[in-house]
Amino acid sequence: MEKKTVAVIGASADRSKYSNKSVRAHLQQGWDVYPVNPKGGQVEGLRVYPSLEDVPVKLDRVTLYLPPTIGVKILPSVAAAQPVEFFVNPGAESEELVAEARRLALDPLLACSIVDIGVSPGQLPD
Repeated sequence: MEKKTVAVIGASADRSKYSNKSVRAHLQQGWDVYPVNPKGGQVEGLRVYPSLEDVPVKLDRVTLYLPPTIGVKILPSVAAAQPVEFFVNPGAESEELVAEARRLALDPLLACSIVDIGVSPGQLPD
């Protein structure tokens, strides 16, 4: 059985940030994780891709950890990636972002993708 793939948009090397906790939680649960951040570098030993278009695999899940005013600008890239699931995590949502996601035929899941895979963010130390 193939591993599921996830892109974490807004991934950070700062272990106190939820985007970093998402990288760690998905890894812990056996996912292939693709951190995305225009700054590049590494997060938890993984190469960071500067954009969603640079991720070299078909994605099962895209999970968004950006302020809504920035997140709305990357929605066309999310739509082009055609993930099976698109999570908009708490703090990344706005009425405008959700409306635009729906206009682009995305079905945004307004929930914590960490909790969805059975991990409590509190279980992941800073």
